[in-house]
Amino acid sequence: MPTRTGSGRLERRLGPADAVVIGLGSMIGAGVFAAFAPAARAAGSGLLLGLAAAAVVAYCNATSSARLAARYPASGGTYVYGRERLGDFWGYLAGWGFVVGKTASCAAMALTVGAYVWPEQAPAVAVAAVVALTVVNYTGMHKTVWLTRGIVAVVVAVLAAVVAACLTSGEAQVARLEVAFGATGAGVLQAAGLLFFAFAGYARIATLGEEVRDPARVIPRAIPLALGLTLLVYAAVAVAALAALGTAGLAQAAAPLADAVRAAGHPGLAPLVRAGAALAALGSLLALILGVSRTTLAMARDRHLPYVLAAVHPRFNVPHRAELVIGVAVAVLAATVDLRGAIGFSSFGVLVYYAIANASAWTLTPVEGRPPRVVPALGLAGCLILAFALPASSVIAGIAVLAAGAAAYGARRAIRARLP
Repeated sequence: MPTRTGSGRLERRLGPADAVVIGLGSMIGAGVFAAFAPAARAAGSGLLLGLAAAAVVAYCNATSSARLAARYPASGGTYVYGRERLGDFWGYLAGWGFVVGKTASCAAMALTVGAYVWPEQAPAVAVAAVVALTVVNYTGMHKTVWLTRGIVAVVVAVLAAVVAACLTSGEAQVARLEVAFGATGAGVLQAAGLLFFAFAGYARIATLGEEVRDPARVIPRAIPLALGLTLLVYAAVAVAALAALGTAGLAQAAAPLADAVRAAGHPGLAPLVRAGAALAALGSLLALILGVSRTTLAMARDRHLPYVLAAVHPRFNVPHRAELVIGVAVAVLAATVDLRGAIGFSSFGVLVYYAIANASAWTLTPVEGRPPRVVPALGLAGCLILAFALPASSVIAGIAVLAAGAAAYGARRAIRARLP
């Protein structure tokens, strides 16, 4: 078994409020400004049913992750849980899917920031955003938390303005919220898979388990609280957008929330919505880099990645080498490849990641804080159903990424077995 001690431990600095803020910053991101349009195309008038299905699966995943994080309060999240409860391979597969998929997600989110701020120079803005946020993360968790608080506050204020503008408008129609006969189960499930991706940020709290004070008490409270607040925000936004645009209008919208405020008779709010979307994408990027670097740290400690990445900065107490490598990789991708339309495998990978978390939670004993059996069972089944309900291109790409990781794991084991 490889060693599990790195060249330093991270400091426990995050309290309950900090953990909730990190979760909110991860979830209330650019997805809320864009995810409802493709979800409406998939589900039709069953959009709210899709949101409810995504919320149920997210609740099960959050509960399983919270119990596991309290038991194993270390950096790495499901990589650690899978390794400890199911075996080295399953932990590795979760970590591989997370690091590869989320690195691509980071590049896509950086390009989203660029597209909102300066469309003609999106790659340049994306690289600048990555560099700036890498510097923030490098200089310590305290600065990261404060920046996340500011971003969350502004984005929530923008979303509140959208909801108020839409629901108080004379153009809003409650009848548009009804589920029509044409809604299908397959469409609702595909919409749930697309919307689930927007909820997935609560894993960031678990991934940072090594940096949370009193994790056995704080994490099980912070994860469901962050998820519950996010669900309230998403439900309000979905209702407001549907009431203003209707299912057909929402499905065809290029910028759903900006189109919603225009339809509600408040075109002056559209620039504010675009600014909020850019800031939300920045917040998501900040949290993504944070999570990927901590999982990289955990995998490097076990030598699934180069051990040099397990270093912890003696002054700032962060995995500085992992953060720099992830920052460089994301900046290079953002500068050279437009991944905004080519990361469907990330949704697939996230669902497999949580499937492994639920399978790990199933193995807990009552003494270890196991949740009711129905929770990990429903979470595991829900993750697999939603994963394979995604568009075929996303499923194929996701399977290819995981297969490549499994092949690399097997090759590494074979090489090590031949060494003296």
